[in-house]
Parts: sequence; C-alpha cells; structure tokens
Amino acid sequence: MARAGKLAGIEKRVTAHVLRHSYATHLILRGVDIRSIQELLGHVDVRTTEIYTKLAKTMRGEITSPLDDL
Repeated sequence: MARAGKLAGIEKRVTAHVLRHSYATHLILRGVDIRSIQELLGHVDVRTTEIYTKLAKTMRGEITSPLDDL
C-alpha cells in the first residue's frame, strides 16, 4: 500500500484503515445512505458510522457544481 500511495503522489502514510475511511467518506459524498454504509463497514452502532458524516461535511466546501463548468 505504501508503494501505491507514493505512486499516487500521496505523502501521508497509506494503510488499510486510511483506505476504509476514504471509502466511507466518498460514499457519503456520493449520497449513499448512512445505514447502507454502516452495513458495508460492519459497524454495530450507527454512531460509529456517523463519524464519516462529520468528515464529509468539511469536504463538501471543496465540491464544485458541474453546472459551474458550463
């Protein structure tokens, strides 16, 4: 994973845990419902999954609308 991270230009340490976080955050940003993500990640308590919604909220400010490109 470290080699793939370097090839992708990622400077931080890449681990399976980082990939899991990234996957969950991207699913939220794509509009996948929290309950489905909870099931995919195997979380017993939805509050554990809700951590990713906080991460995604901070990233939403970086998202531009496709209409802005017209």
